[in-house]
Formats: sequence, C-alpha cells, structure tokens
Amino acid sequence: MLAALSVAAPLAAQAPGIAVEQPWARAALLGGNGGAFLTLRNTGTAADRLVSASSPLARTTEIHETVREGDVMRMRPVTGIEIPAGGSVTLRPGGSHVMMTGLSQALRAGSTVPLTLNFERAGAVQVQVAVQGAGASAPAAQHTH
Repeated sequence: MLAALSVAAPLAAQAPGIAVEQPWARAALLGGNGGAFLTLRNTGTAADRLVSASSPLARTTEIHETVREGDVMRMRPVTGIEIPAGGSVTLRPGGSHVMMTGLSQALRAGSTVPLTLNFERAGAVQVQVAVQGAGASAPAAQHTH
C-alpha cells in the first residue's frame, strides 16, 4: 500500500514505517551505469532493512557501498542497509547508493527513473527518481505544495 507524498513531482513515497525522501540520480549514458541516491526514514517502532532494488531501465540493480582501500575508492555490493527504528539513512555519492548497470535508455536531466526498493518489513516501495545533471552532488531543491 503506497501513498505518494504531495511534492512538486511524485518523487517521494512511503509504505507503513518507511518514507523515501528526495530520490535523485545523475544523468547517465545509454548502456552505462547510474547511481540513485535518497534518504530512507523509518517512522516505525522496529528496525527495517533495505534488501534489494530494481528498475525496468537497468539490466541489474544492486545496493552498493563505497569503501577506501589504501588510496583507492571502490564500490562493492552489500546485502542490505539497516534503517533503525525512528532513524534515517541517507544514500549519497561517495557512500551507500543504488547502482543501476546496463541502462536500457539514457538518464537525461529533468526526467525520472522508476525504482522499486524492497524492505524486509515494509515490502516493496515504488519511487520516481529525479534525474539531475551529470555533475550534480545533491538533489535539486523541491517545493512542497
């Protein structure tokens, strides 16, 4: 049971106990890779866990973290991200994120990407991810209605 929040575009969503806020991605090329970034807020009384993600625009979609190994930053898949009860986790460039590989269409600034986030407790949450410019470092300002 999803309920869209009232924002300038349908870019936030929630399920019982989980709110997905400010989902965004950088522009990316056809056939390439794209990252999705967002904040997960757990409004419930029990911890939850993001366990997978999918998008019809990507050959594969994984949850990744970025780690430093010596002088090199590397991305690697993780089995999930814990969201504590009453807490939040922000997925951002240079940290944890959703990685979409093998894009079936280019991600163009101003468009949106459908993304389904799967949680252990809250189930599937569908969001529309706003695509920013290729060099974006944060979501564009959104105005609430």
